[in-house]
Amino acid sequence: MQFWAPRVPISKVFLASLFHGRSSLVESSPPSPSSPSSTLWFVKVVCTLCIRRSPSLAFVETDYFRVNLNPSVAFAVVYHINSRLNNPDLAFTFFRCSRLRLNLIHLEPTFDLLLRSLCQMGRHDSAELVYQYMKSDGFLPDSSVLDFVVSSFANAGKFRIAEEILIARAEYCNEKDEIVSSFVYNNFLSMLTNKNRIDDAVLFFKSHILRLKSFCPDTCSFNIVMRGLCRASKVDKAFEFFDVMRSFSCSPDLVTYNTLINGLCRVGKVDRAEELLREIKVQSEFSADVVTYTSVISGYCKLGKTDAAAFLFEEMINNGIRPNLFTFNAIIDGFGKKGEVASASKMYERMVATGFRPDVVTFTSLIDGHCRCGDLGQGIHLLNEMNEKRVSPNVFTFSVLISALCKENRLNEARDLLNQLKWREDIVPPPFVYNPVIDGYCKAGNVDEANAIVAEMEAKGCVHDKMTFTILILGHCMKGRMFEAIGMYNKMLSVGCVPDNITMSSLISCLRKAGMAREANEIEQKALFSVPTSSKRSNPVRNNMNVTVAV
Repeated sequence: MQFWAPRVPISKVFLASLFHGRSSLVESSPPSPSSPSSTLWFVKVVCTLCIRRSPSLAFVETDYFRVNLNPSVAFAVVYHINSRLNNPDLAFTFFRCSRLRLNLIHLEPTFDLLLRSLCQMGRHDSAELVYQYMKSDGFLPDSSVLDFVVSSFANAGKFRIAEEILIARAEYCNEKDEIVSSFVYNNFLSMLTNKNRIDDAVLFFKSHILRLKSFCPDTCSFNIVMRGLCRASKVDKAFEFFDVMRSFSCSPDLVTYNTLINGLCRVGKVDRAEELLREIKVQSEFSADVVTYTSVISGYCKLGKTDAAAFLFEEMINNGIRPNLFTFNAIIDGFGKKGEVASASKMYERMVATGFRPDVVTFTSLIDGHCRCGDLGQGIHLLNEMNEKRVSPNVFTFSVLISALCKENRLNEARDLLNQLKWREDIVPPPFVYNPVIDGYCKAGNVDEANAIVAEMEAKGCVHDKMTFTILILGHCMKGRMFEAIGMYNKMLSVGCVPDNITMSSLISCLRKAGMAREANEIEQKALFSVPTSSKRSNPVRNNMNVTVAV
């Protein structure tokens, strides 16, 4: 059976290091060996030698130090170097040298001090070594540092060692009939799920938290795991925990229901989500809140079921639940995407009358709705209103308007919006913002302007996607710039962007029309061995792929 040393408070250890030193110093006319000043003097000597002889610290191997360096003195040295001199790295070096060269068994507070300090400094590799030495000497981090150390290792991405420390502590508590604080392992579960390590969180929860008696899961524990599963669209798995949580004396609360409702709406099971909403209404322990209703309203809006969303919106108000900005934005966006701009505008007026200040999401949803209905003028008017209200458009606002302008062949106005984006340091536009303008200029035969936009795109740090390359290849072909088209195709391959069948067949066809059969055959031969054939495309750049080549 493993030996666990009794805990000694740091203050007592430090006093012991000062008043019960067993050093017998003979140099520099030291005070009496048994006096406190003798120990204090010895500690200062060791600290001075550590600073001057770093990093080798060979002096610790001398017979004198082998005889006089004890765990209490070692703690005082580590404490002084770490806390007074603010040098955790040197404190760790001294700790390790005394451990390896003198086989010194350090006191538990020494381990705790170094663990906390090294983790605070981000020296997690050194902290892990301290923990391994600590474990081999029969110690574990105490409850005062457990949460900090586990969280620190997890934040650094060292989930394995964080889990190992937590399990070791739980097993120790099992022997002592003690309980590990739920705050510690709930925090660890949250960190796993926030890092998208959902499977690891579920495995740890099922294999340890639900099995070791020193872990007492609470409702929060179940909620964390279910939230992670719902975020990963594994709602059925989340319901498995929902079904068993009562057997662990954990009752579902409003957070539990809101988590599951949100998860169901994420995967389009909004009818089932509304059933859970009705379950909340018939029980008396808690009531649905604005989060509950907003999740279901948003879910219906994403499915285009605006009538159901509007019904729930009125129901929540009748039940005395005040909608928030997210509620209004969800239903305005739903109306807009369905083309019901009149309803969206009325909801916007109602929102303002309720006292809410529209944000960029509100305006973007309204702009998108008007653009979908062909009312680009109202979209631009709303953009101007945004500027008047000092609401900065985001990348999606620009994208909606740029795409709508390009559809109406208003390329110069779309270009002006791109110029505005150029000076926005807070936005790195994705390719789908630039592609409609590049495509528009290529169709108009102005490939030079398209290339200028591509240069701006690259200067902004935006990487071309498959659509960008395809537009440019076909645009150069239309202008008879076949070598530039081939160069763009080769660049596409060099950056790992795989062309689809439309890109290749169009380029090959254009090359043959231009009398460049050899180049066309080379591309065709390479394509047979490296590119999967697929004639389908979700957003074709050209409706008619019989590209006219200028020769």
